[in-house]
Amino acid sequence: MLGAVDPRIIHEAVARALVEDVGEGDVTTAATVPPGARARAEINQKAPGVVFGLALVEETFRQVDSALACERLITEGAWRESGPVISIEGPAGAILTGERTALNFLQRLSGVATMSARAVRAVHGTGATILDTRKTTPGLRALEKAAVAAGGARNHRAGLYDAILIKENHAALAGGVGEAVRRARKHAPEVPLEVECRSLEEVEEALDAGAGWILLDNMSPEQLRSAVARVAGRARLEASGGVTLDTLRETARTGVNFISVGALTHSAPALDFSLILEPLP
Repeated sequence: MLGAVDPRIIHEAVARALVEDVGEGDVTTAATVPPGARARAEINQKAPGVVFGLALVEETFRQVDSALACERLITEGAWRESGPVISIEGPAGAILTGERTALNFLQRLSGVATMSARAVRAVHGTGATILDTRKTTPGLRALEKAAVAAGGARNHRAGLYDAILIKENHAALAGGVGEAVRRARKHAPEVPLEVECRSLEEVEEALDAGAGWILLDNMSPEQLRSAVARVAGRARLEASGGVTLDTLRETARTGVNFISVGALTHSAPALDFSLILEPLP
């Protein structure tokens, strides 16, 4: 499922992580593991969730030692309770050297995918779509957004370059919500545009200026319902700000089209995995 991510991004992310962890060499493994020792290892999922990131596990062990062979034991991207997910066989020292980097990627991306899946489950049947945000780990955005998609949520804009999102500070500097929308439309008419509104008055300004997508910032469920009624289908509506798994369904029932959840990437708990190694004769 990481096919949508440029392989160079995967390669570079793993290379940076190995430089950070291995540095000049794995002193512990060099001191304790006999040369020529071989082993087979399995990475096991220890908690329920969506496994995602096996391509990074494979790339980690490939970069550590190309003699290592990995075999996927599952299809990633589906909810699982527990069990083995991938096996690794070859030089024992290389498995130990790559273990922590491989597990770090897997637990992080699987955590994001799992949080996304939980959010999607929370709004099932309401018609609302869960979106991610740009609140990602620096350098890992493409990977974390792929994990969001694996969990069933939808990616919002990738960065500052592929869509316009007028926030409070943009509007203040432009002279108001309506003026900011008009300026943005004139500057880049072909680029998707969304504008943040903090009140029903700003919603009206945005609509009058031709905004087709409005972000309703930190509004209560009552305010959201009022905005949905006021807009009456003239624009897509996105709820954002302070949304948690516990409040998602109530927010979705207000009638908004989208709910953006920064916690999908900035607060997703790691999914627990372990690597069990068996020496080979």
